[in-house]
Amino acid sequence: MRVKICGICSYNDAITAINAGVDALGFVFYEKSSRYISPKNAKEIIEKLPVFVEKVGLFVHESADEINLICKDVKLTLAQIHFEADDEFYAKLEVPHLKVIRAKSKEDILNLKDEYYLIDAFVDGFGGCGKRLELSWFDGIDCSKFILAGGLDAKNIDEVKKYNFYAVDVSSGVEKEKGVKDKDKIREFIKRAKN
Repeated sequence: MRVKICGICSYNDAITAINAGVDALGFVFYEKSSRYISPKNAKEIIEKLPVFVEKVGLFVHESADEINLICKDVKLTLAQIHFEADDEFYAKLEVPHLKVIRAKSKEDILNLKDEYYLIDAFVDGFGGCGKRLELSWFDGIDCSKFILAGGLDAKNIDEVKKYNFYAVDVSSGVEKEKGVKDKDKIREFIKRAKN
């Protein structure tokens, strides 16, 4: 199972995750988030990173033009879209993207198009609240193109393995405080997710 660590705010957290075997790093460009990082600071971190790691920008209510600009400047490899957007918006994006489903019920994840989605629990804010989805919603569903987020940590990661998710996404579950990762929690989470 692939692993994304989101809410990266420092080079040390990024390199710890990479050395532990992470597949993707997430950078939050939503100013109201406690894990917000400026494009300038994200670029400084990304320029020092080794190759072959996905660098994902998380966006909330930004225009396609702004997302294109930030992704190109910061050298992001994927834009994670955390808001409802129409086909015209996606047609304007010049970078690979990942749609986020903020699920309130099982119906929200049924009958999705045949593409990759990040599935997170609905909360009034956007991301990093540690709220778990009801895993039974995924019973009998092909989860091979879903990235599961929300309320994951090293203690409960084994519970999700039977669903064969493409990947898992963790932020608060590997932190010592908001925006500051815990090296041991990162290593333990990745080890358990991949074993």
